[in-house]
Amino acid sequence: MLNPSKGNMYPFITHTWNTLKGKCPHDCSYCYMKRFGEQKPIRFDKSELNTDLGDGNFIFVGSSCDMWANDILKNWVIFTLNHCNKFNNTYLYQSKNPYRFKEFRNWIPPDSVLGTTIETNRFYSTHMGNTPEPLHRAFAMSWSQFKTMVTVEPIMDFDLDELIDIIKRCNPEWVNIGADSQGHNLPEPSGEKIQALIDNLTREGVDVKIKHNLKRLLPHPTKSALVVDENEGKSGS
Repeated sequence: MLNPSKGNMYPFITHTWNTLKGKCPHDCSYCYMKRFGEQKPIRFDKSELNTDLGDGNFIFVGSSCDMWANDILKNWVIFTLNHCNKFNNTYLYQSKNPYRFKEFRNWIPPDSVLGTTIETNRFYSTHMGNTPEPLHRAFAMSWSQFKTMVTVEPIMDFDLDELIDIIKRCNPEWVNIGADSQGHNLPEPSGEKIQALIDNLTREGVDVKIKHNLKRLLPHPTKSALVVDENEGKSGS
């Protein structure tokens, strides 16, 4: 089913579409799907291949489960991408295991954006589940022949210079920054630290978009230094 974007989603996304149903193999502590209770084992929903994806939409494919995780079967990914190629849309594919983007580069629709989550430069194993470390994600993004974006959400405490370096390795078209929306007791940075991150990225020429939920940590952002998104922005929290 093609679902209209709602809730804490990116404002540029018009719809979401998911061919994979069940528990994401990455099992991050803050995964928003956990609010719905225990998830069933991951499966591929063939009926989704009957979905009309329309025309001129910006669709987040795999918004409820990371379809690029190592445990996801190759055929499931190919079936999904082949269906996307039947329609004239822009697609966002976001993963905490972006190594697999390169594996499927010949199937990914040309007008696509590849994204990864870089919550911090550190690795908080209690919260990040079965994911590659942020630095490794950035290395995997550096090859991309597609447009790229980075989401720093939910932002966790970080080391400023190291995080800036990791984000720049991804060569992103833009960076989204957001906070934990569901009270997962994450290690969070101060507002001053977040503002320093924003200021440094913008000085480097990076387009930074902050999500509404960041105002809990940064009530009064320096608007002249960034693009402020006042819309309720779902990914990752």
